[in-house]
Amino acid sequence: MGKSDLIVGLDIGTTKICAVVGELTPDGVDVVGVGTSPSTGLRKGVVVNIEQTVQSIKKALEEAELMAGCQIRSVYAGIAGSHIMGFNSHGVIAVKGGEVTQKDVDRVIDAAKAVAIPLDREVIHTLPQEFIVDDQKGIADPLGMAGVRLEVKVHIVTGAVTSAQNIVRSCHRSGLDVADIVLESLASSKAVLTEEEREIGVALVDIGGGTTDLAIFNNNSIKHTSVLALGGNNLTNDIAYGLRTPMQSAEAVKRAHGCAMADLIKSDELIDVPSVGGRESRKLTRRVLAEICEPRIEEILALIDQELVRSGFKTQIAAGVVLTGGTALIEGMQDLAEQIFDLPVRIGYPRHMGGLHDVINSPKYATAVGLLLYGAEKEGVVEEQRFRIRDDNVFNRILGRMRKWFTDIA
Repeated sequence: MGKSDLIVGLDIGTTKICAVVGELTPDGVDVVGVGTSPSTGLRKGVVVNIEQTVQSIKKALEEAELMAGCQIRSVYAGIAGSHIMGFNSHGVIAVKGGEVTQKDVDRVIDAAKAVAIPLDREVIHTLPQEFIVDDQKGIADPLGMAGVRLEVKVHIVTGAVTSAQNIVRSCHRSGLDVADIVLESLASSKAVLTEEEREIGVALVDIGGGTTDLAIFNNNSIKHTSVLALGGNNLTNDIAYGLRTPMQSAEAVKRAHGCAMADLIKSDELIDVPSVGGRESRKLTRRVLAEICEPRIEEILALIDQELVRSGFKTQIAAGVVLTGGTALIEGMQDLAEQIFDLPVRIGYPRHMGGLHDVINSPKYATAVGLLLYGAEKEGVVEEQRFRIRDDNVFNRILGRMRKWFTDIA
């Protein structure tokens, strides 16, 4: 297969690194390779050890390359962590010539991006929500429309420069180019949400190992993003301390027997729990495990509910909440979430995929599949690489901007 036919999504997560290889077809995207590796170099979605991260990326890539029968050179990488911040902005320009052109659209988005951002932060995404031509609101694409005034409402996602740099460096040291860095909740939304949900309003909650990502959609555009530095690893820690078992065993017990609601468990149901230091394993009731899990899951969901209220969009998500990510697979999660959010809740599985879709048919692959779909949308579109780290030389940056002005005038 040619290089141009393949797109790779690389989910650099706190608990696992996952590479999904897709091939563009006339009907969409076919999954042709999947590789996963335990992740040891990240904490709460942020790279803390580049060497360990590089080793994990290489292992995941080797597995994906073997399955796909190809060599991977370029990836779409995900970014998460509590350093991620999203906010809404607004831009206004006068339209030249009475008809909206692509230059006008670019200029109005640049005007919306002209906000003060600290030097240690970088814009990751500028996502148009709606365009307004004169006083006509709710326009998705204003190209070719007549008007004298063009406005845009955008959602800007920023992240720490160093965190983005470390993801790019980890990929470069693994022999990869980074085609783009993508917010993980935005990627997951492409994999699990339907057009109808985006239109009438939906909240996507991606509960990963180190972070819980929130993205709110309404009128087919993103309205709010947020990242909570709590996730499945906090639950694993609670189980390890509560049941006095090693971390690896706690993770295995959580996946096999975890439950978000103690009331769903029969009191006589027993499970084997390994002990620390070579002692014999013990038998405990599964209800004890559920009583450890429930408060932590309740805390994570309650904090997300607070964020929904704070965003001001909770009343506008008629389609309810979609839970995805590996932790969403825990039994009872959907029932508990419906109680806390007081909204309809479903578990989000990757959709719209051909090929090896049965291999990636799990919420834990939502981000990697979403990165693949994001790449498929962008493939062939020539644009400035937005993951580019801010130039150290301010003079060069200003000179480049002035050149662009003169080109626009000409």
